[in-house]
Amino acid sequence: MSAPIRASSILPGRREDIELHTADGLRLVGELARPVAREPVATLVCLHPLPTHGGMMDSHVFRKAAWRLPALADLAVLRFNTRGTSSVRGTSEGSFDSAVGERYDVAAAIEYAEFHELPNIWLLGWSFGTDLVLKYGGDPAVSGAILLSPPLRFSEAADLAHWAEFGRPLTALVPEFDDYLRPEEARERFAAVPQAEVVGVPGAKHLWVGDAETVLDEVVRRVNPAASVPLPTTWDGPMETGDASAYADRTVAAFADIPVTGPEQRRAD
Repeated sequence: MSAPIRASSILPGRREDIELHTADGLRLVGELARPVAREPVATLVCLHPLPTHGGMMDSHVFRKAAWRLPALADLAVLRFNTRGTSSVRGTSEGSFDSAVGERYDVAAAIEYAEFHELPNIWLLGWSFGTDLVLKYGGDPAVSGAILLSPPLRFSEAADLAHWAEFGRPLTALVPEFDDYLRPEEARERFAAVPQAEVVGVPGAKHLWVGDAETVLDEVVRRVNPAASVPLPTTWDGPMETGDASAYADRTVAAFADIPVTGPEQRRAD
């Protein structure tokens, strides 16, 4: 009998705790989720929002991706805590470095996926994670990238120029009511990347609360075009329930008055 897939639903998957090791000597904690009885057709490497403002590998869109997409879309989902970031999984060594030292974190995640022969590697960045994608994601092992709520805060014109030259697919999902960069301005900024696709999402906000399903549908459309989209909202089979209560107050909104180290970022009007 089919049951509805809820925010806390965990569909079947092979999940294992992993560690990444950076070139500058840090140990990062993470998790790899894969389909149960078959090999994945593609891999998502998730780069989370600002850790100083609640971002982590368990930020809700990434958590739902790991809990659902191995079963619903034959995807592997690799998520991890960048340096100095904590979640229930644990705390990665090091400390937040304003998108400088994090270059080694991105490289370590791509290297792990490549070494373990995970197929068709796509980077999935959210907020701060999108800056890491743009700055450091142009690796030959990467098939393409998807950006969620890109603020273009730490990334610069040179990073966009590099992606234009890199030539791999780049999709930006931009909320209509984003706090930092809205669809019209995003189209202007990403015009520097000829292959970039900017998708405005009506009614959505920076945190994607209430819109995670829309995000996952758009991700799957690009990473596994053979999968049926929109994704199912019910599941006929074993299903567990996860506990996300530890993260009830870990949102960007909860950290609104905390200054962010790095380049200044104006808020959208």
